[in-house]
Amino acid sequence: MVNDNAYKILAKRYLAKDLEGNLIEDVEGMFRRVAHTIAQSETKYKNGNPEKAEQIYYDMMTNMEFLPNSPTLMNAGRPLGQLSACFVLPIEDSTESIFDAIKYAALIHKSGGGTGFSFTRLRQSGSIVKSTNGVASGPISFLKVFNAATECIKQGGVRRGANMGILRVDHPDIIAFINCKAVNTEITNFNLSVGITDAFMEAVEHNAKYDLIDPRTKEKVGELDAKEVFDMIIEGAWKNGEPGVIFLDRINAANPTPWLGEMESTNPCGEQPLLPYEACNLGSINLAKMMSKITRAVDYVKLERTVRLAVRFLDGVVDENNYPLPEIDKMTRSTRKIGLGVMGWADMLIMLNIPYNSEEAIILAHDIMNFINGIAHSESEKLAQKRGVYPALDLYKGDFTAMPSPPIVRNATRTTIAPTGTISIVADCSSGVEPLFAIAFMRDQADMKMMDVNPLFKKALAKHGIPLSIALVEKIMKAGTIAHMDEIPEEIKRIFVTAHDITPEWHVKMQAAFQKHTDNAVSKTINLPNSATIEDVKDVYMMAYKTGCKGTTMYRDGSRDTQVLTTGATFDKTNDKCPKCGENKDMLPSCFCKLGEQPATLQVKPRIRPDTTTGFTEKVQIGCGKLYVTVNYDDQGLCEVFTNTGRSGGCPSQSEAVSRLVSLGLRSGVQPAAIIDQLKGIRCSSTTGKGLKCTSCPDAIGKLLEKVMKQQHKNEPIKDVVYDVVGDARCPECSEPVEHAGGCMVCRNCGFSKCG
Repeated sequence: MVNDNAYKILAKRYLAKDLEGNLIEDVEGMFRRVAHTIAQSETKYKNGNPEKAEQIYYDMMTNMEFLPNSPTLMNAGRPLGQLSACFVLPIEDSTESIFDAIKYAALIHKSGGGTGFSFTRLRQSGSIVKSTNGVASGPISFLKVFNAATECIKQGGVRRGANMGILRVDHPDIIAFINCKAVNTEITNFNLSVGITDAFMEAVEHNAKYDLIDPRTKEKVGELDAKEVFDMIIEGAWKNGEPGVIFLDRINAANPTPWLGEMESTNPCGEQPLLPYEACNLGSINLAKMMSKITRAVDYVKLERTVRLAVRFLDGVVDENNYPLPEIDKMTRSTRKIGLGVMGWADMLIMLNIPYNSEEAIILAHDIMNFINGIAHSESEKLAQKRGVYPALDLYKGDFTAMPSPPIVRNATRTTIAPTGTISIVADCSSGVEPLFAIAFMRDQADMKMMDVNPLFKKALAKHGIPLSIALVEKIMKAGTIAHMDEIPEEIKRIFVTAHDITPEWHVKMQAAFQKHTDNAVSKTINLPNSATIEDVKDVYMMAYKTGCKGTTMYRDGSRDTQVLTTGATFDKTNDKCPKCGENKDMLPSCFCKLGEQPATLQVKPRIRPDTTTGFTEKVQIGCGKLYVTVNYDDQGLCEVFTNTGRSGGCPSQSEAVSRLVSLGLRSGVQPAAIIDQLKGIRCSSTTGKGLKCTSCPDAIGKLLEKVMKQQHKNEPIKDVVYDVVGDARCPECSEPVEHAGGCMVCRNCGFSKCG
């Protein structure tokens, strides 16, 4: 039913356990539990058949044709019963509302959901608070309070809550908001997006100023140069991927229920705009399973059947959901929004021998999503005839001039392209509408590192009579692409393109194609190479706006590891010029002057983390469990350390802190011997007793550093597990490389997802 890695992830995060943490459910049991729970919605309606629905839903999930969002798999039929992934909460300009929102967010995160907030209604910093004669601290200070609260809550007991924070571009504190995540360690539990208006974009295009509006009085309180503000957004995105942008006017133009209010925020990955107190129930069809085995073409008959069943399933989720707040229960049942999306898109293209970066792929994207959207609408109309329209439709009085009469449907929205990081691993398919992130990568398997190769790539090689050797796989992993490998036929290279083989324009074109036929929005990451310039990022954002996207998120490879130890610019490691002022890199102070910034005391600048490192991982028994230590090096020597504690405990935050500081020191020129000398011999009260080969986590790190350094000095190969790693970002749970996809960070090894 599922492969070994999928089972490992399900066992860790989804399958039911007893109070001691022992599994009391298998994979079939999980799907039966979910199918049975959702099928109970049939009992609420005339001629409903819960037994038939249960078997249909069970078959659809076990065949990996459709999977609901993670909270449904985790919680359906269990005491928590909270089945939604995404929520939006309002924040009014009062202390009571602010801290109510924090409390409500904590309840949602605890139940497995993610939250979106607009901080736009909060008055700007420095304004007078009449009730106390005090001075308002502004939205950024409260954003940090929300972030700290999130740090204390585990989502569903297995992961931290994810948040989206949005501020309108015309808020007086917008500059502070744009820059508040310039340091990667700040506000780590939020994705941030600037709420962009059409008026602002027009001002950008005409090189004009635009108004800043007091959120309390709605009066103009200043103005800014639109192009300068837009450039700040672009530079922040170039540095570390934040902030993203959402196009508010475009989102509200598609608001299906404007008589209920204005949309001001989205869920954490940006694909689900919602009204305050709304939630949405998501699920995705696996397009790789929608292929005819006979004709090897898209099986539109099967696709239609699956879409209709999935819409019925998700409508049932609305009924069977145990919402965490009465306000959410009322609002969500009033609009009955669902979000049916897709995964396995890259797989489908490969099966059809269509390159992701081709006009043929864009045309097919239009056709597929137009078909899905149309069938989903049709099925929602049928449900409305049998079970009634969404209740909020009865509040429409016919005098709302901003839109024509709304359609007579069961669900106010039907389609959404959401991230499918974890469920696509379970279904063993590509994520969302993303291209392949890698063709070969490492996975943990029974405490060993195992090479994993895309199964479609294996078949393609076999078809051409090419043996899949370990040497070939290692070469692919080291390069991160097959684009320049002479031993791979051109036909295969043309089809098996990965995220970084694809130019930004094709990423945006694909997002725009799916967006045109999607009720809500599309979650997609625009992956850029490390060498991408600020101007490249600007082109992406402008193209996303002009092609009809509702927002965009980009990630420049390696950008989260390239911050310098000074205030000011971040440099592209492949360019000897500063991207901001054009000066040589060694003219650092002059660049700060041109930016109008004062440099801090100039510190040692660590060398940028290399794209490819060779690593050595060792499992060590410590007093409170297992500790996995990874030491990586490149041609310049040791460059980084990662640690991961086993399930039985440990001090993960302290181990991570030591690892980060050691990595920083190694890349800043501190001699490894000096670091080893400081770490070895440190003792921990828990790490005592016979058979333990270290005295603490720092001692274990120091000893492995010494082991690797000695091997390098002797020019001897490391005799244990050696593997290559491409990319800069690591999973905080298993230390394996992660992929930036669907507007989120996902680990395909252990299933960790930053965005839930």
